Amino acid sequence: MRDVLLGKTGIVAPQNGFGALPIQRATDEDARAILRRAYEGGMRYFDTARAYTDSERKIGEAFDLSNPEFRKNIYIATKTMGRTPDKFRADLEESLANLKTDYVDVYQFHMVDTCYRPGDGSGMYEAMQEAKEQGRIRHIAITTHKLPIAFEIVESGLYELLQFPFSYLSAEKDIELVKLCKKNDVGFVAMKSLAGGLINKSEVAMAFLADFDNVMPIWGIQRMSELEEWLAFMDETPELTPEIRDFISKEQDELSGDFCRGCGYCMPCPKGILINNCARMSLMVRRAPSAYWLSPAMQEEMAKIDDCVNCRQCTKKCPYELDTPELLKKNYADYKKILAGEIEV
Repeated sequence: MRDVLLGKTGIVAPQNGFGALPIQRATDEDARAILRRAYEGGMRYFDTARAYTDSERKIGEAFDLSNPEFRKNIYIATKTMGRTPDKFRADLEESLANLKTDYVDVYQFHMVDTCYRPGDGSGMYEAMQEAKEQGRIRHIAITTHKLPIAFEIVESGLYELLQFPFSYLSAEKDIELVKLCKKNDVGFVAMKSLAGGLINKSEVAMAFLADFDNVMPIWGIQRMSELEEWLAFMDETPELTPEIRDFISKEQDELSGDFCRGCGYCMPCPKGILINNCARMSLMVRRAPSAYWLSPAMQEEMAKIDDCVNCRQCTKKCPYELDTPELLKKNYADYKKILAGEIEV
C-alpha cells in the first residue's frame, strides 16, 4: 500500500485511515482492542470528533498519546461543531482532555456551510489560528458536505486539509474537487467512502480510492472483522482492473439520482421517524441481507412514515439537499409492495 502526502500539512501515512465514529457503539474493551489492532496493523491516521460522544475518550484510553516516542508515529484528527469562538475553545479543551494529549495533528471545523475567513466577523478562523500558534493544534482543516462550499474552501488558500464525501458513486464534479486539492496542495480526506453502507464490497471501494494518490480514505470501523478486511489491503491493495471498472459502472447506473447516504444529519425527526434508515430502505433491502430490514421492528419504524407532517426540518438539515419527505414516501410505498410479495428482493 502506498503512503499518501496530505498536501501542505506534510503528513505522510498509509492510504488506509481509521474513521472512529462507529466505535462510539462498541464497548470500551472492544474499542481498545480494535484501535490497538488498527495501529499494530499499520494504520496511522485516526479521525474522530467532539460530536462522536465517547469516541475521543476511547482513543485516549487505547493509546499512550502522552508518550513522545509513540505520539510521533500517529496522527490524530478531531473536529468541533462549535459555531462561536468560545464553543470552539471549549470543544478543543475537552478533546485534548479526552484524548490525553497536549495537541491534535489536524483540527477541523465540522460540517460547515460557510468558509470561515479572517475578518469575517465570526472570529472562528482567528480562534483556529490562535490554537495553532499555541501549539495545541498542528494543522487547520475543515469538513463539509456541500460541493460549492468545498470548492470555495480549497480556492481560499486558508485551509491545509479538506474532508469531504468521496466514493465511486461520486460525480465528476467531486473528482474535479480532488484534483483541485492536489493542484492547490490541500490534503484530501475522504469520508463516506462506503456511501453510508450502500457500497458493500470493500475491495472495490479500496481499488477506486487507491487510484487517487492524494486521497486518504477513513473507513468507519466498529467490529474487528471489518477492521481485518481493511488491514488485509496493507499488504495487497486492490487495483482498478477492467472487471472492477465494469462493476463500478453498473453500480453507478443502479444508484444514479437522489438517494439517502444515511449520514443522520437530518435527525432527530419530531415524529420519531428513523429517517437515515427509512429514507434508503429500498436500496438497503436489496443490497444487504434483507431479514433485518424486513423484521417486525423495522416494519414498525417504516409505519411511522404515515405520521410525517411535512415540516421539512429534515430537508433544511440534509447536506445533500434531498426532498426527504418525498423520499420517505417513495421508500414506504416500495416497502409495502415488498412485504405484500408484489416485488421480490
